[in-house]
Amino acid sequence: MSAHIEDFTNIVDVTYAQNCSSVNTNELGMREMQARVFKQRASQYLLVKAPPASGKSRALMFVALDKLYNQGIRKVIVAVPERSIGASFASTDLTTYGFFADWRVEDRNNLCTPGSSQSKVQAFMDFLESSDPVLVCTHATLRFTFEKLPPEAFNDSLLAIDEFHHVSADIESSRLGALLRDVMTKSTAHIVAMTGSYFRGDSVPVLLPEDEAKFTPVTFNYYDQLNGYRYLKHLGIGHHFYQGRYTDAIHEVLDLDKKTIVHIPNVNSGESTKNKLEEVGFILDAIGTVERTEPRTGIIEVRRRDNGSVVRVADLVDDTDQNARANTLHYLSTVASKHRDAVDIIIALGMAKEGFDWPFAEHALTVGYRASLTEIIQIIGRVTRDSEGKSRAQFTNLIAEPDASQNEVAVAVNNMLKAITASLLMEQVLAPNFAFKAKQGNDDTSEPGTLRVRGFKEPSTARVKQIIQTDLNDLKANILQDDNFARAAAGSVDPQSTNKILIPKIIRQRYPDLTESEVEEVRQHVVIDSVVKTGEVKEVGDKRFVKLANRFVNLDELNINLIDTINPFQRAFEVISKTVTPNVLRLISDTIAATRLDIAVEEALEAFPQIQHWAKVNGKRPDRRSEDATERYYAECLLILRRFKQESDRRRTQESASQED
Repeated sequence: MSAHIEDFTNIVDVTYAQNCSSVNTNELGMREMQARVFKQRASQYLLVKAPPASGKSRALMFVALDKLYNQGIRKVIVAVPERSIGASFASTDLTTYGFFADWRVEDRNNLCTPGSSQSKVQAFMDFLESSDPVLVCTHATLRFTFEKLPPEAFNDSLLAIDEFHHVSADIESSRLGALLRDVMTKSTAHIVAMTGSYFRGDSVPVLLPEDEAKFTPVTFNYYDQLNGYRYLKHLGIGHHFYQGRYTDAIHEVLDLDKKTIVHIPNVNSGESTKNKLEEVGFILDAIGTVERTEPRTGIIEVRRRDNGSVVRVADLVDDTDQNARANTLHYLSTVASKHRDAVDIIIALGMAKEGFDWPFAEHALTVGYRASLTEIIQIIGRVTRDSEGKSRAQFTNLIAEPDASQNEVAVAVNNMLKAITASLLMEQVLAPNFAFKAKQGNDDTSEPGTLRVRGFKEPSTARVKQIIQTDLNDLKANILQDDNFARAAAGSVDPQSTNKILIPKIIRQRYPDLTESEVEEVRQHVVIDSVVKTGEVKEVGDKRFVKLANRFVNLDELNINLIDTINPFQRAFEVISKTVTPNVLRLISDTIAATRLDIAVEEALEAFPQIQHWAKVNGKRPDRRSEDATERYYAECLLILRRFKQESDRRRTQESASQED
């Protein structure tokens, strides 16, 4: 039987207004996001953060053409991470829709074609000597060319770097990052950096703070994009857990009535059977009986076993015949992207993620935990494109359920918790934004889109305002990816320790230039924004209520002390807990408890003043065997500090003895 995605238990389930604001165009042919970017066209360094399908490639065309015609720029160089994405920057008619010029790329300057890196570099250098204005290449070609040229060769040029999260501030591992820094310091080049996911999924920043400060940011968030669609109204994000092999469970979540992209696990992951071609065969068997493969396109026709209809499947996993796969990719980009009936299911491993355009896709089914938030957001972006007849989109993560008999049960639990925190981040970026202000008096009510909070510290500096306005989701990504945060999301760390110790610590690490008062201002905004976005909101008459800690609170009566007692991220774990057995929940709890003493000394020291206050109020030392999570946490912090003191005393004794000798 075919599963139905409406039956899934989702962590995120959002309904949007369909107000068409993000897809309608102005008199110049620009969507809302593109018009925002065009307003900043005079900036030398422009950073565009916008979700997939928002029109970043065309936004670049508008800005680049203005720089060519009106700002003295002679050359425009567009760099994309892989050849298939180059098609997004092909020649485009813009004048028909109101703009003053068309975007033209000569065939000889489209370097996203087959050929050696040596020939591409030579073509790039020929372009620089020619009168042609526009070139499109891969990141790799740009790197190779840069190694042969001084930064000054890019004077009076515009470098447009698509999927900018591939850049890294670590110049030892990222030549693209080194290129960017040299060009910024040693040439007059302009830069437009574009990304739908600014966090890389690791601890290395995309840009150093001093370099990022030079960029003018333009942010168009996911809520702006999806709320302004014409057709897509609902988006769900959830998980399904399986035991044994995923190939035996995939039929439970594979909805054959939905246009679906299936991403099988990496061969090095625990979920993989280590035979990717065999896995594709199992998925085809779950659908029905293979009847034939089209020789020209590689599309596999499978007769469904439930109703006898034919499902058209594209296999992007099998790379044994590169020509055959190239034919399939060509068919997907030229035919399937325009005709709904051309393909029904795409099975992929490393492909069909970044920049892949299949607007009819409704369901992204991903097997196994993905360590990179960037990868998750890119996969979700494949199904959030607006398309006629598509009212609902779904992302489902099929994850192995922890089993006590497994040798690596801790790994399985860790993967489950991190998958949940990734969904929490998506919940944050997909929800509407609020502006928060301090509540001064009882008559100080909230206007639409603004919430007033008693005791709230409003931004006091331009730096804090900049972080809140353009960097909040990236900061939340840092918080959710912290090694200690999965425990907090699972409710194993009390809310006040999460909100007042763990979150400020991460803020200080990300922004070492902030003062303590600025850290507190950012912290309050992160916590309030997260709590409000994860709380259920109801309207009764002219009053709005949000569900916090299992009770509804009038939004006009919010105060910072109440919010600090709430774990903003625990609700997702509560949703997950309804989909697994009590034994699995107990296993997760036991596994977390076994790792709780990994608390860092710095974390324990930060908690010590609160521990002293707790002991004074309760008249006793905290007990590690208490049923209260806060008391247990405080007791474990004391254990860590006691061990630290014992080790310090031991070292001092040894040093003293060695000096006497």
